[in-house]
Amino acid sequence: MLCYVLAPISRTGNHLDTEIWLVNTDDVTTSHRATTDTATESRPRWSADSGTLFFLSDCADRSTSQVHRLALADGTADPVTNWGAGIIDHLPLADLTMVALLAEDELTEQDAHRIRDRDDAIVVGEREPRARLRLLDLRTGLVTTPDVFGDRHVVELRQRPDGGPLAVLTRASSDKDYGPRTGQLHLFDLRTGTATDFGAVEAEAHSLAWWPGEDGWHLAHLALTPPVLQAGTAVFDLAVDSRTVRNRTSDLPMCPTELHQTDADPLVVFADGLNTTLARLDPTGPTTLSQHTGCLDDLSTTPAGDTIAALTSTRYQPANVHIGPATGPLRRLTNTRPELDAIALGAQQPLNHRAADGLDLDGLLVLPVGSSAADGPFPLVTIVHGGPYDRYADRFQLSWVPSAQWLAAAGYAVFLPNPRGGKGHGHQFAASVAGRIGQEEWTDIQTGIDLLIAEGVADPDRLGIAGGSHGGFMSAWAVGQTDRFRAALVVAGVIDWGMLTATGEYGLFEAALGGSTGWSGIGPHPHDAVSPISFAGRVRTPVLLLHGAEDTNVPLGQSVYFHRALRHFGVEHEFVIYPREGHSIRERNHQLDVLRRTRAWFDRWLQS
Repeated sequence: MLCYVLAPISRTGNHLDTEIWLVNTDDVTTSHRATTDTATESRPRWSADSGTLFFLSDCADRSTSQVHRLALADGTADPVTNWGAGIIDHLPLADLTMVALLAEDELTEQDAHRIRDRDDAIVVGEREPRARLRLLDLRTGLVTTPDVFGDRHVVELRQRPDGGPLAVLTRASSDKDYGPRTGQLHLFDLRTGTATDFGAVEAEAHSLAWWPGEDGWHLAHLALTPPVLQAGTAVFDLAVDSRTVRNRTSDLPMCPTELHQTDADPLVVFADGLNTTLARLDPTGPTTLSQHTGCLDDLSTTPAGDTIAALTSTRYQPANVHIGPATGPLRRLTNTRPELDAIALGAQQPLNHRAADGLDLDGLLVLPVGSSAADGPFPLVTIVHGGPYDRYADRFQLSWVPSAQWLAAAGYAVFLPNPRGGKGHGHQFAASVAGRIGQEEWTDIQTGIDLLIAEGVADPDRLGIAGGSHGGFMSAWAVGQTDRFRAALVVAGVIDWGMLTATGEYGLFEAALGGSTGWSGIGPHPHDAVSPISFAGRVRTPVLLLHGAEDTNVPLGQSVYFHRALRHFGVEHEFVIYPREGHSIRERNHQLDVLRRTRAWFDRWLQS
């Protein structure tokens, strides 16, 4: 039996209603919903004996999730927690009577009075929310909180496969800027209720995975590669007895994206250029097991690690659940978007080229629907991915953001570049943009555009550029460096790196990209030289600015800043703010507006 979560692309109300489904892997026609509740259902976890499914649901009190238990024998689901603050995560333990929980403290009576009386001034550093380890006894329903880890914020748990101790990752706080750089690793003994500290881990540590080696137990995890925060993710492997740590992926030309525990050696998913590699982390490895076109995401595995399930997509099919041996091939179990089968799509092909300094680069080209490259030149829109530690994989390119197939349906060729700074080509490739954003990565993009012009695919007089988040930065940067683009789209883009360091969720990470902070001295600062706002006086290209009003990752002030500068210099532009939206646009009407408005914008400037 396999379980998966089905979620809509957008929401129409205040909540994103999701569904948990069960499918018999031997007979997919027997798939069915686990419950009939209207709720946000998430984080399904099997019990150790695979007879019970635990999951989170907020069906009783929307936005407050509790652990529910579904017994496969009779198909009934019932809540097993009623924790006032809600449950963040859960882990069924080898002892079938126990479940480990992550949950914040419940409100005290004093706190409730303060909220009711509006005596709720926020003192930074005081009464900050902390997720704590808690233990649920299924026999009694009692939740206890072990007195361990002090006031640290618990972020992840993983039990040793033999039913031994819990590996626990904690941070000094839940602050998204400060906390991830203060990670520590601990072992918690369930029998004695005591903890052993193993010290600091690298920034953004996650994905704990135990494995048995000849020298005893090992504990691996993913984290950012030191010393630069923008250097991509690596697999760090701790030999528990000797407490020695090794970076197991430092010299590889690909980047680990997922790490999964089995009863033996963990499985590692790697971004490998435009495609994906699945490997086993053994003493001599990682050892490749299989390779997959495009992306392989959200991997799940049997305890033995011999069978896997994952989300994969092809160039012309959206992501669906696939299952099969770890060595491949995989077969599809779901078909969640059958309505797309009848829609004509543009031809998609890998694009390999070289940077100005000779570095090998890749990306994707999507041609207008019904056209071949020989039918060019076409108006070309270049869409830059976010991150910058992200990538375009050779998978289905249709989403709520202005995407390649959405524009290809309107007659555009679309270039999806993978400039340096992204994932898929090893740590050095990712680290090369730290403090140098907008430099070589910008010329990487331009060389791809120049190649498409030289090959007759792109019309040099009808070029557009677009992107969101870091891609939005690149779009705003581009129009301050050149007049070659006739239109630009900037979605939640970074306009001033100093301001983002001061106000964004991940300030220190942004400082690593921009090269400095506003408190680095009087200035001028290195980040000024790589901020689009510094070049606003040069912009002549019409710009469409889109931003969510509640964005805390790249706050709305970034777009306000650019809007005021463009208005000051008399640049043609349009500025749209989406209420209630964060860094991603989630409401259906807003998503439709983004799609229609951006295509109309490029039609206005590139199709005339």
